[in-house]
Amino acid sequence: MSLTIAQPRTAHTDAARDRSVAGLRTTASAPTDLGHVTPIGTRRTPVAQPVRPVADRTAVPTSPVVAPQRNRALPEGTEARGFALYVGLDEAAAAAAGTTLAAVVEQLKALTAQLVPSAETYAAVAVAAEGSGGRDVDVVRLALQDRSAVAARKQAEKPEPEETGVVIDISRKRVVLDGETAPLTFKEFELLQFLVLREGRTVDRSAIIEGLWSAGDDETPNERTIDVHVRRLRAKLGAFEEIVRTVRGVGYRFDRHADVSVRYASTPSPDLF
Repeated sequence: MSLTIAQPRTAHTDAARDRSVAGLRTTASAPTDLGHVTPIGTRRTPVAQPVRPVADRTAVPTSPVVAPQRNRALPEGTEARGFALYVGLDEAAAAAAGTTLAAVVEQLKALTAQLVPSAETYAAVAVAAEGSGGRDVDVVRLALQDRSAVAARKQAEKPEPEETGVVIDISRKRVVLDGETAPLTFKEFELLQFLVLREGRTVDRSAIIEGLWSAGDDETPNERTIDVHVRRLRAKLGAFEEIVRTVRGVGYRFDRHADVSVRYASTPSPDLF
């Protein structure tokens, strides 16, 4: 069991209690000093303003995206799947420019990957014999079997069609008989050309001497010598000797017929009648 002993109430005890209660009241009624406090106002949410684009002067202008047009060079039913870029460049030229073929190839491949990351590339080096003539790019195209370059080379190497009859080529100073070059001397060809350029006109022997030999020549022929030159010329013309006609008592004339063709250098003749 517990024993509680009650203390006797005295005047001193009541006075002390009254002072404690008064102190509590005084403390509760005094304002609390919180220092300087800034009142909080109502915050306004800023309204988002439209952002004005700033022109980038260093940016590269881009063209509007348009639908690709069909290459007119492509046959119907086909499509372009890539391209081949032929570069005419040898190691010496690359070294002179401070680079190499391998470096140029890598740069081109890197540029393709930058423009179209999904694109696949394949590089092939053109190998040609040392000292191959022609432009570098043409040599490269032929070495890589470009169809148009190969076709052009075959056309250039195609032999001329076999010609029949007589071809008097003034530009090349030759006479072709049924595809074979006649073995004419320089003076024999000059004699034939002299008559050809005066086609249809009878030329007397003195005119031939005056036209083909100058006064300063060591040997100036006479009319009988002209007959010898004509006879040798006809012998080398063979079956076509009749193109040089003899006009008795006058001289000679070039007589063209269906099997004879003449190729002039630029103009037929300065004194063609």
